[in-house]
Amino acid sequence: MILTVTMNPSIDISYPLDVFELDTVNRVAEVSKTAGGKGLNVTRVLAEIGDNVAGTGLIGGTNGDFLLQHLPQNTQAYFYEIAGDTRNCIAILHEGQQTEILEAGPTIAPEEANGFLHHYQSLMKATDVVAISGSLPAGLPTDFYVQLVEIAHQFGNKVVLDCSGAALQAALESPVKPTAIKPNNEELSQLLGREVSKDLNELKEVLSEPLFDGIEWIIVSLGAGGAFAKHWDTFYKVDIPKIEVANPVGSGDSTVAGISSALSHQVDDQSLLKKANVLGMLNAQEKMTGHVNVSNYDTLYNQITVKEV
Repeated sequence: MILTVTMNPSIDISYPLDVFELDTVNRVAEVSKTAGGKGLNVTRVLAEIGDNVAGTGLIGGTNGDFLLQHLPQNTQAYFYEIAGDTRNCIAILHEGQQTEILEAGPTIAPEEANGFLHHYQSLMKATDVVAISGSLPAGLPTDFYVQLVEIAHQFGNKVVLDCSGAALQAALESPVKPTAIKPNNEELSQLLGREVSKDLNELKEVLSEPLFDGIEWIIVSLGAGGAFAKHWDTFYKVDIPKIEVANPVGSGDSTVAGISSALSHQVDDQSLLKKANVLGMLNAQEKMTGHVNVSNYDTLYNQITVKEV
């Protein structure tokens, strides 16, 4: 089983408007509300490709109840209940633009954090891959993801970690490493305190720095340029076909789903990189975030090339 972790999920509310007017009433005819958060995007894609997937994280209040009722189909739910209410995240779609209003979410009490750790540990025996995505809610320590990685490793489980900032820094500096990370250029620049370009030779040098020692897989998206990856000491360049993009939001989460699925199925390097990239591309072709049309899978998969560099 692949277990996805979303520590700060949300109810994602979308308001489409022809024109967004300030300081007056805006009436919305069509509203969509979905169970959101990066980890739940990963969950949805894994379910759509037929993997055995379960979701965990923190939920609370009536919003938490709504989230449980609107989880992706064919998924198991092992969420841990807290006192605070699960947050809302609002996207106003207007005139070709997107204005977002994002709640911070509840503050987690120490006893809730400890309770979740015990709950998470109880799920490890039935799990082979853990996919941890997104930001930490207030109240949790910066090294909370480090604790999740350590518990997973105690059970021999692989971990795909998709986060940024201090939480990622803590994970990289920990003696126990995640199996895979997928930083972008901006996140690499933030970690190293200097600008990192998409030049392959520079990326090879950057990913060889001591900060990244001990991480089996590092996959860097290059957008339309494909991806650059390091598996232990081997480097790969992934080239992808040109596609028509409908909505790129959630493509990173779909890539995480592909990495997690490939690790669970123990495929070879080329197959892992193709699966990760094809799912990211399939998401970009759809208007809905964290959704793929599997009928297009084989066509795109066969157009992706992976070469050792």
